[in-house]
Amino acid sequence: MTHFTRRKLKINGTDTVVLEAGSGPPLVYLHGAGTVTGFDFAERWSRTFRVIIPYHLGFGASADDPAIDDIHDYVLHYLELFDTLELRQFRLVGQSMGGFIATKFAVEHGSRIEKLVLVCPIGIPVPPGQPTVNFLAVPPEELPALLAYDPQTVVKHLPAGAPPPEFIAERVKEATTAGRVLGEGKRTFDAKLPRYLHRLTMPTLLVWGKQDKLTPTAQHETWAKALPNAKVRLFDKAGHLVLDESAAAVDAIAAF
Repeated sequence: MTHFTRRKLKINGTDTVVLEAGSGPPLVYLHGAGTVTGFDFAERWSRTFRVIIPYHLGFGASADDPAIDDIHDYVLHYLELFDTLELRQFRLVGQSMGGFIATKFAVEHGSRIEKLVLVCPIGIPVPPGQPTVNFLAVPPEELPALLAYDPQTVVKHLPAGAPPPEFIAERVKEATTAGRVLGEGKRTFDAKLPRYLHRLTMPTLLVWGKQDKLTPTAQHETWAKALPNAKVRLFDKAGHLVLDESAAAVDAIAAF
């Protein structure tokens, strides 16, 4: 991430940190409910696009705002952020919880989205046999195996010894924010959202890891049926963190 620049913007009174790299058409990436593995994969996109990665409020370097307690609060936050950045039209990529935010944003502000990519998103009801795992209730030592096909994908980003206080504080901040926004894992979808997915007429790509344990891979079928203009790409030897584990997935998004 060495060539990403960092900007701090005051959005509705709260510090929001944005990473940027590259030039060309703007591509916005909305991350999931954790930032411990970073965004090194996005450097590949910066060869073609102006890549913009905002930290959600309450995650990473962005400040927390206790008033953010629903996914739609992020939609309004990003509407203001994109106006500040003068992003009138752009490509939008959202992963996991970021996919939930991206879906709701695109439903309401579709004219701004040229193309949409949803990477193992949460946000809509899925069949009973394909439940999204409540990762907030999973013991920390079990998270690497839940998130990745190869647990080392996560482990390599963790402190080798006793974690320093700042590392612990950031993980607590992110878990607290995710719990508040997702209702401690009980609000991983909006029951009304499928009613409005017909509005997503822009070209859309669904990306999933074939070994996703958090949002089971079969969930892509429910999304594909609900979206009017979607293609699906599945990637082997990759879990929920498919972009960290599959360079082919990252390149497929750039090509799309």
